[in-house]
Amino acid sequence: MSYFRSIAAKLFDRSQVEEDMDEELRSHIEHRADDLERSGIGRREAERRARIEFGGRERYKEECREAQAGNFVETLVQDVRFSLRVLAKSPGFTVVAVLTLALAIGANAVVFGILNALIVRPLNVPRAQSLWGVFHGTDSSGFHTGYVSYPAYVDLRDRNRSFDGLAAFNISLAGLDRGKNPSRSWGMEVSGNYFDSLGVQPYLGRLFHASDEHGANSAPYVVLSYGFWHSHFQDDGGVLGRTIRLNKHPFTVIGVTPREFNGTMLFFFPEFFVPMVNQEQLDGANILNARGQAWIFLTLGHLKPGVTPAQAVADLNSIGGYLQKTYPKDQNPDGFSLARPGLYGDFLGGPARAFVTGLMLLAGLILLAACANLGSLFAARASDRSREVALRLALGSSRNRILRTLFTEAGLISLTGGALGLWGSVMLLGVLSAWHPVPKFPIHIPLNPDANVYLVALGLALVSGFLFGIVPVRQVLRTDPYEIVKSGTRSTAGRRITVRDLLLVAQIAICAVLVTSSMVAVRGLARSLGSQFGFEPRNAMVMETTLGMAGYKEDQ
Repeated sequence: MSYFRSIAAKLFDRSQVEEDMDEELRSHIEHRADDLERSGIGRREAERRARIEFGGRERYKEECREAQAGNFVETLVQDVRFSLRVLAKSPGFTVVAVLTLALAIGANAVVFGILNALIVRPLNVPRAQSLWGVFHGTDSSGFHTGYVSYPAYVDLRDRNRSFDGLAAFNISLAGLDRGKNPSRSWGMEVSGNYFDSLGVQPYLGRLFHASDEHGANSAPYVVLSYGFWHSHFQDDGGVLGRTIRLNKHPFTVIGVTPREFNGTMLFFFPEFFVPMVNQEQLDGANILNARGQAWIFLTLGHLKPGVTPAQAVADLNSIGGYLQKTYPKDQNPDGFSLARPGLYGDFLGGPARAFVTGLMLLAGLILLAACANLGSLFAARASDRSREVALRLALGSSRNRILRTLFTEAGLISLTGGALGLWGSVMLLGVLSAWHPVPKFPIHIPLNPDANVYLVALGLALVSGFLFGIVPVRQVLRTDPYEIVKSGTRSTAGRRITVRDLLLVAQIAICAVLVTSSMVAVRGLARSLGSQFGFEPRNAMVMETTLGMAGYKEDQ
């Protein structure tokens, strides 16, 4: 209890504490003067000698404050107030420092927001960490793809012992007619166990199940995505049971997916889901039982508890070996592999990771350049304030207390710049999230910032403040207060020039890398825009149509 009373006294009754310390110090000096006076020295001389022997009163008072409970909170408040006053006296320096750091941290927050959305953050489904995509065969570029035939998928689903349930989906384009103007709509043909395997529950109505399938074209049901239902049906709960037409074939609306579920591709937001057994009505040809037709986009599922990806690959390869022996003409001899499904495995995930990693490195260089710039400013600022630092040291202030003040200034600038940069990055990420890079496809980049982005921005702000705040530390530690006060010169000028020169070299090197990288990128973009097509593309228009959306089959 005495500890907390001491803290309360320091925080709420500071004047009384200061008076008590002054009284105690006066009593020590008077006792020493009394001793000297009894030895035969005059009272005035005894008091003078006692004060000389005692030394600087402020130094002892500072030591007493540091020894008392609650000193950290009090000194922190004092340092913050003092730093705010000092920064307010130099508005030009403060604004430049805050804006520099805001731009650097904002750039890093934006790039990390992209990295977080595409690489770090998993799909928004239950148990996303155990969800894996099955890839089989390679394309002309050597990347593993997920394409398999429907009969091969059924064999993998029924024969494997590693997954709780293997589901499949395929991306499909259809003409959707709600009784008004037909429109092009992108959706997914999914296996009957798709929603059950993922653990997705409906927002409205119900989702279809494996029990709804009874052969080709046996399940004329459609489940709408929440976004499509919201924008095209105006949240009408009476949509359940209504018949809509996909490529002029009737489908009954049975449910709506939850708001947060947008399929199993991070960037592709389907507008509807239909059972895969009805693929003929969407694709125009019945290839459901054609083992040689590899058209399923991706197979995915949750690994069973205790099963590793390597064990699952071995299990799938054993099934693949059996299928290769049984159907040598139709089965692809390539082995299977597992990867995260959100970016279609390594086909898109590899390039996306490389691109975002490169952006993150460039953003990190921008932040380092900003820290070097602010470090130079802080070194010059500390040198200009060398006389102030010397006077504070001569009056009894400790070097640690001065360093804490300098770090407090750096912390205030870094936190303010970080907050401003985070605000700007949140605005920019929101704009990018609403951007449709390819209008004809339902491609969205979900860049909504979450706790990861906020924590990274806070961490970058604190680390940046430490990096440029530590620059003048050696300068303060080597300050000779008596020499500076006596001569009025800056004894650390040579050291300041050396530090600033090193920081200037670092800034030039980092900026050279950034400028070179930017020029290479601009040159590549200019080459792409100036490609030779063999004809003049200016004022040329491209028109396309899909006859299948009008109900035509391939043979027609």
